[in-house]
Amino acid sequence: MNYIKLLNAAFEKFFFDDRLNPTHISLYMALFQEWNSSRFAVGFYVNRRDLMMASKIGSKSTYHRCITDLDTWRYLSYFPSNNPYKGSKIKMSIFSTSEEPDMEGYDPELEQLAEHYHPTNGQVENPNRPFSGQALVSNINNTKQVKSNKKPKGWQAVFNFFKEKGYDTVEGKKFYTYYETNGWKTSDEKPIRDWKALAKNWIDRTELFAKKNKSNKNPQSYKQDNLRTTKNKDYGQPL
Repeated sequence: MNYIKLLNAAFEKFFFDDRLNPTHISLYMALFQEWNSSRFAVGFYVNRRDLMMASKIGSKSTYHRCITDLDTWRYLSYFPSNNPYKGSKIKMSIFSTSEEPDMEGYDPELEQLAEHYHPTNGQVENPNRPFSGQALVSNINNTKQVKSNKKPKGWQAVFNFFKEKGYDTVEGKKFYTYYETNGWKTSDEKPIRDWKALAKNWIDRTELFAKKNKSNKNPQSYKQDNLRTTKNKDYGQPL
């Protein structure tokens, strides 16, 4: 058996099965590895503790629920063992991918489709599959869309950004005016990559500057009351 084909077929079935959760898939993969170790035997015996450790399942009830579900949903056949010295028996179901036709019946439309993409005469009708055998990937709708935040789309974008951050829009105007005048370049004359990140930094620095000004206007007194003395001192009194 082909390891890759079996695994691809299983993952294709996972994709369309909404009943599965990550624990089911984790347990299935642990069982698949045991199946692979047994050279894809028709039936093989498993140890519950080893499977729980491999699939990272910490609860016996979760393990039994998942393996029973996999049996019910025809992913495998589960034969529990009552003998503590003998593991339970598993028979894995063999799936085929959607690209593999059912060999038991004949479908002329499927044969024509196969001839179109894999012709027996060696000539490929699909333009994305050249004679060299190297498939070409179409560039249509395949270009990665990267969001560009190098420069805001006008003052309104900056206004909305500062408003979303709950900050004074006056500072937003200062920010926009400053960098608009500089052509949206840094101090070393390099184009700005992300104006939103720069705006966040502007807000942080403004808040820090405001806190410093507030602390300077209201300096804390470090004089202790027990160190305060009066101007009128009387040294004639006995100690």
